[in-house]
Amino acid sequence: MKAGDEYLKIVQWSVEDDCYVGTCPGVLRGGVHGDDEAAVYKELCEVVAETIELYKADAKPMPKPTASKSYSGRFVLRVEKELHQTLAIRAIQQGESLNSYCRKILKKAA
Repeated sequence: MKAGDEYLKIVQWSVEDDCYVGTCPGVLRGGVHGDDEAAVYKELCEVVAETIELYKADAKPMPKPTASKSYSGRFVLRVEKELHQTLAIRAIQQGESLNSYCRKILKKAA
């Protein structure tokens, strides 16, 4: 396993930038850009490996791994009281629980 294999790397087309953009959440603040998807991924892997070496050279703690992470399907979301009330009322109006109403909204937004 290579140094960067523990971290999720994402390459996607950016309409705004009119090119592919490669990112590694949690490891890089910026990204890698280019017209060739495979080349962007290759460069991204190289930049991640170099960044990991910098972490080690500076004796900085490594970010938590993001690849192959499993998720429980549960998370706690804190919101303002007013938003909580609004969502609860809308859920009641839809004849749904607050949980299923919020899940439906999150699915639409994703």
